[in-house]
Amino acid sequence: MTELHTPRLSLHAIDTAEGERIVGRCPGAGDAWAEDFPFVGDVYGVTAFLRASAAHGDQRPFGHYRITRAADGKAIGGIGFKGQPDDGCVEIGYGLAESARGHGYAAEALVALLKIATEHGLSRVVADTTGDNVASQRTLERAGFRRTDTNGDLHRYEVLLDAASRPAQTATGEVPLLPAHIGTHDQ
Repeated sequence: MTELHTPRLSLHAIDTAEGERIVGRCPGAGDAWAEDFPFVGDVYGVTAFLRASAAHGDQRPFGHYRITRAADGKAIGGIGFKGQPDDGCVEIGYGLAESARGHGYAAEALVALLKIATEHGLSRVVADTTGDNVASQRTLERAGFRRTDTNGDLHRYEVLLDAASRPAQTATGEVPLLPAHIGTHDQ
């Protein structure tokens, strides 16, 4: 799976050539980027993706995805897995260009990424954010994550995936925004 669609977004699994363009902040023919894409977080995340690809080969489906806004076809950020799954668990990270923040795009992209994890039989997805990043905390919660730990300024979140509960899709293959299909558990 190299392309995911949600009601307002397209998530495209990048390859190393596209990753190099993003890190170099040099769009190629056919790249449509928001004016403030890529931002420093994109460069950081894609650099990690490129290192992992160089060391271990193709990372898909657990690689990095460019987030593109369907309304205008512009790249507005990135989301991805921070490595391959380990013991049924994988860590994710995400970020949006400043111009795209505050519209719920990150939560929508997170729910789509959880679909990949669920389809590959994972039981848990984790993420972290800093204590002062309230917007990211709310994004994680909106996508079905719950805070599990705080270590200094770092807040750790997780969502437990119910293998029996596969993400629902619309007739067009879109992933709905609401994370009701994700089996979260209270412990």
